[in-house]
Amino acid sequence: MLNSREEILLKLTEILVEMFEVDEADITEEAHLSDDLDIDSIDAVDLIVRLKEVTGKKIAPEEFKSVRTVGDVVGAIEKVMAEK
Repeated sequence: MLNSREEILLKLTEILVEMFEVDEADITEEAHLSDDLDIDSIDAVDLIVRLKEVTGKKIAPEEFKSVRTVGDVVGAIEKVMAEK
C-alpha cells in the first residue's frame, strides 16, 4: 500500500500522467498544481475521487482547499493514510 512519501508520490505521478496527461518530468513535490501542471478545480475533484479509489479512504474536500503543490497533495494523502 502507500506507506511512504515516496510510494505516495510515485502513485500520484502515475495518476497525474494517466488522468491529465501531465509530463512526468514536470511532476515534483514543488510543482504547483494549477500554475505548473494545469490542474484546475474540476480536475482536482476528479483527482480526489481517484485518490479515494486508490487509498480506500475518503478524502474530505476541505483537506484539499489548502493544497497548492504536488507535495501538499502527498502530505494530505499521508495524513489520511495515518488515520485509523
